[in-house]
Amino acid sequence: MQVVGITAEYNPFHTGHLRQLEAVRSAVGRDTPIVAALSGDFVQRGEAACFSKFARAEAAVRCGVSLVLELPLPWSLSSAEGFARGAVGMLAAAGVVDTISFGSESGALDSLRLCADVLSGAEFPAALRAELENGAPFASVRERAVARLAGGEAAARLRDPNDALAVEYIRAAAALGAGFSWFPVKRTGAAHDRVGSASELRAKMAAGENWLGSVPPDAAEVFERLIAEGRGPVTSASLRLPLLSRLRERSEADFASLPDVSEGLEHKLFRAAQELCSAEEIAQAAKSRRYALSRLRRIVMCAALGVERGMAEGVPPYLRVLAMDERGEALLRRMRKTASLPVIIKPAHIRRCDAAAQSIFALGSRAHDLYVLGYSFEKTRRGGEDYRTSPFRPHPEE
Repeated sequence: MQVVGITAEYNPFHTGHLRQLEAVRSAVGRDTPIVAALSGDFVQRGEAACFSKFARAEAAVRCGVSLVLELPLPWSLSSAEGFARGAVGMLAAAGVVDTISFGSESGALDSLRLCADVLSGAEFPAALRAELENGAPFASVRERAVARLAGGEAAARLRDPNDALAVEYIRAAAALGAGFSWFPVKRTGAAHDRVGSASELRAKMAAGENWLGSVPPDAAEVFERLIAEGRGPVTSASLRLPLLSRLRERSEADFASLPDVSEGLEHKLFRAAQELCSAEEIAQAAKSRRYALSRLRRIVMCAALGVERGMAEGVPPYLRVLAMDERGEALLRRMRKTASLPVIIKPAHIRRCDAAAQSIFALGSRAHDLYVLGYSFEKTRRGGEDYRTSPFRPHPEE
């Protein structure tokens, strides 16, 4: 039976995500198991997720995902390249995934592949150097370099966020020697950051507006329960002081050790952390043509959470299970023989892993301890939850 992998944040899980699952099963088979590599409590935008990794994993399984694996913190907060390498590397390491599905603005698999081949090709570095301009944003320079080698259609794949990530998935699979097939699902609704997207739903949450009508009923049930318990939504406002406290503790040397920091950026970040009053203000203060705001948000969040340069090299050192249904349990039985990385089902299993894996797990656990400080009720802010929480499984009667 074919198994399909998806890389996701599900921040939150909404009807567009459900349509992707339905499109996959309509094309491949109604009983097709789907494995999701899911970002943890902090996501690639450099922000806290609106609900915890445990809640989002439960919502995903209740809506049809078979098995949810956690993408550890350094990769969740990495650039598109690192994020894709971590997620694709996990799906490859499971040893059961045949196909990767992704949302795509274009749905144009051939030009996505061509763009990926050009970016990884021997001629690209010279083309990139030829397009460099002093102070020009890297994204525009890279697009022009791809257009120089492969034409405008391939280069256009870098303009939209889902297509750009898809290019990185394809590149990562090639670099890892993973022979996946690809199943793009063309986005027919709102584009990223527009009405109907996850970003719009998060904006409604922050404004206190109704957003639950835009998520599937099974997901809404999970989120409504968490809201009643005071466990979300978590916002930048609810975590402002815990994050700022961490940032004020960092030295200039600490900022210099962060991923993507160069050209003296650590000095600007250090001064901003001492003077300004939120992570967002600190990122905004360091913004320039060279450093996009999304990149700076990731850097600032890495500073707050202790993620250092080099932590997201390679692929994650383990496969941590957050949630599963019956099909997911069957996959886990297969993975006992096929997985090339340790599979962590109970948190205590991390003690069987090497020191490097334990260090990454502990880093994510400390980040979760900070994350829960954004909850509404004091009794829900207890630390150590990462080591006490086993994977979600629906009850048989559900």
